[in-house]
Amino acid sequence: MAKAFIDERLQHNESIIFLAVEQDTHQPVGFTQLYPKYSSIRLSKNWILNDLYVDETYRKQGIGEKLIKTAMDFAKVNGSTFVQLETAVDNFNAQHLYESIGFIKQGNDEEFFLYKIALNS
Repeated sequence: MAKAFIDERLQHNESIIFLAVEQDTHQPVGFTQLYPKYSSIRLSKNWILNDLYVDETYRKQGIGEKLIKTAMDFAKVNGSTFVQLETAVDNFNAQHLYESIGFIKQGNDEEFFLYKIALNS
């Protein structure tokens, strides 16, 4: 079911996926997925970084950070003004990573923190 959902998003240009690949084996080790968020006020298409995953074996090697920065570069080149994401309130590793990159906590509910980073032109 997830594969069909993702396939449909990609076919309709409703999602962008960046894949991290192990250099020697060319096996996937992580990915991030972006969904567009349109803003009539900013007259732009911004992005929600909805998924970030790195295989446990490859964590703590900077792969997640590289995936996020690749997504941010893509968004900036395509005229976006920000990228946003959410993470669970108990996902301290992710919060540390996002804040170290420059994401700013915008708000939260009982389960998730909302983060946003401005993309300077």
